[in-house]
Amino acid sequence: MTQGPFPATRFRRLRRTEPLRRLVRETGLQTSDFIWPTFVRGGTGERDDVPSMPGVERLSVDLLVEAAREAADLGIPAICIFPYTDASLKTETCEEAWNPDNLSNRAVSAIKEAGIDIAVMTDVALDPYNANGHDGIVRDGVIVNDESVAALVRMALAQARAGADILGPSDMMDGRIGAMRAALEADGFKDVAIMSYTAKYASAFYGPFRDAVGASGALTGDKKTYQMDPGNTDEAMRLVERDLGEGADMVMVKPGMPYLDICTRVKRDFGVPTFAYQVSGEYAMLKGAAERGWLDGEAVMLETLQGFKRAGCDGILTYFARDAARLLNG
Repeated sequence: MTQGPFPATRFRRLRRTEPLRRLVRETGLQTSDFIWPTFVRGGTGERDDVPSMPGVERLSVDLLVEAAREAADLGIPAICIFPYTDASLKTETCEEAWNPDNLSNRAVSAIKEAGIDIAVMTDVALDPYNANGHDGIVRDGVIVNDESVAALVRMALAQARAGADILGPSDMMDGRIGAMRAALEADGFKDVAIMSYTAKYASAFYGPFRDAVGASGALTGDKKTYQMDPGNTDEAMRLVERDLGEGADMVMVKPGMPYLDICTRVKRDFGVPTFAYQVSGEYAMLKGAAERGWLDGEAVMLETLQGFKRAGCDGILTYFARDAARLLNG
């Protein structure tokens, strides 16, 4: 035994006051644990609400630069950019994805040119640019793998040239990490990091995000032929092993809260930088309940974020990042 029987051992002794609770707390939460996902739109001085994500806005590039500055001042180490692409630019071959002047690349460059001390992460997937709403190219109703990987490599290189620090391949095509890593090395971007969406499940929690990037109406069918089956765990471990072998620096589990067991197993089995994405549906249900007075919004926000850390995550992509950082900073 490691402790004596009651009353020699009273666990409540160390719960008696807040200073005592802090002293023995096993899992901490700090602003450096967050990556803040943001949405960029066209125009100047423009912002608009995402109705299904209360408190989240799409920002024009100039306003996103200011948001990145605020995030850095709060101690948030990284910002992730997702574009709201005009429907006229969406095609079946997704050429806008590697346009050096697309919204995402302009935003990356603007943040870098502003000299803000924050890491910039990008999304590598074709859905914001795809007339079919899929993360890969569609041929005769099939999401084709190898042609999609070739397009994703072009997209990744364009983002690296714009100044991205971290590439986030979220497409779930086979072989894309190795292809991107080889292209980055060959093109002189050996220091650009890859955070692979390694275990990205075919989840029902993504709906509000698709609204935010304008992909909901375009999507034909579902994404179950390339995103993971929610019933699988061993497959996730195989994917982590593969992506690390192909050159990923960090791995991600997505969604977050329903897949904490996967986070724990990844961290325990591989010991690599492990992240979770608290996705749009998770955010929306907590915000919606808080707005109706059914939950204490600030309390559940911090509790869920601490839950990711307790499960083994090194960091969390969360739309709560700015609000949580403000609270943690007092």
